[in-house]
Amino acid sequence: MLAYSTYSEAGGVGKTTTAANLAVAHARAGLKPLVVPLDPQDGDLSRLFGVDDQRTEPVDNLVRHLIRRPKGEFEDLIRTVEGVDIIPEHNMLSDIAEYLQREKDQAEAMGEAFGMHAQLLRVLQEAGVPDTYDVLICDPPATEGPHLYNAIHATRSLVIPVEPSAKGRAAVEGLESLVAGLENQLEVDVGVIGAIPIGFKNTRDQRAILDEIKYTIPEIIGERASLMEGCWMQQCSAFRYVRAHRDRRRDYEIETLAQFDRIARSLEQQVGLEAPNPPEPGDVDHEVMTV
Repeated sequence: MLAYSTYSEAGGVGKTTTAANLAVAHARAGLKPLVVPLDPQDGDLSRLFGVDDQRTEPVDNLVRHLIRRPKGEFEDLIRTVEGVDIIPEHNMLSDIAEYLQREKDQAEAMGEAFGMHAQLLRVLQEAGVPDTYDVLICDPPATEGPHLYNAIHATRSLVIPVEPSAKGRAAVEGLESLVAGLENQLEVDVGVIGAIPIGFKNTRDQRAILDEIKYTIPEIIGERASLMEGCWMQQCSAFRYVRAHRDRRRDYEIETLAQFDRIARSLEQQVGLEAPNPPEPGDVDHEVMTV
């Protein structure tokens, strides 16, 4: 199984839209992806895909499973959009640190072990996710904490959207020390399997910043604010937005879709995962193969 978390210390670089569009790109190729968004903010992946309608309701949700208080089966949490299975975010994520700490204290009082940062991995393994899915994508918030730590503990790999700017350079420069710190804290190996520059305008300064990135860069995505804003407005991926909501198809947007397809193939190849029905990159009308 291919497993990775999309992560960037810098906000507003397209982390969530990257996760969403890569998930759809995997699904378009006939693979079965599961996306676990962990961001407690309203502008999250659940909102992007339009499955956040119960985030304030007293319903079963991922947090309850993390603290061993589920109200139902894991499978019942799943919503499917554009061929992608998603575990919708819930407002309980805002207090996940408190919930996990409380459960840890209770477990230790009874002589039991409870790893606060290993609970997502436990839940996924107990639900048979590694045997059921081809791809696991976690989308945690940018800030360090149990959301991020659980995501990385479950995936062990990072895909980094990079803003080609001074702010993005600082984020990349701090990434090695961040990864080392995460490895020490979580006691797992963490790898960066791809850095994806987003918003590239081909200036001299931007080219210099890209030259400093030590990680694999499968594609360099240009400035696509209008396309990504359209995705949020229509609550869908860029693939569906171009297919269903653009009055005409723009070549540069088709190329962006092709880039997401090619990035997905690049990530799959790194773990020897062969997609059964890969589309021609950027083929907007290619139908998702249901598994």
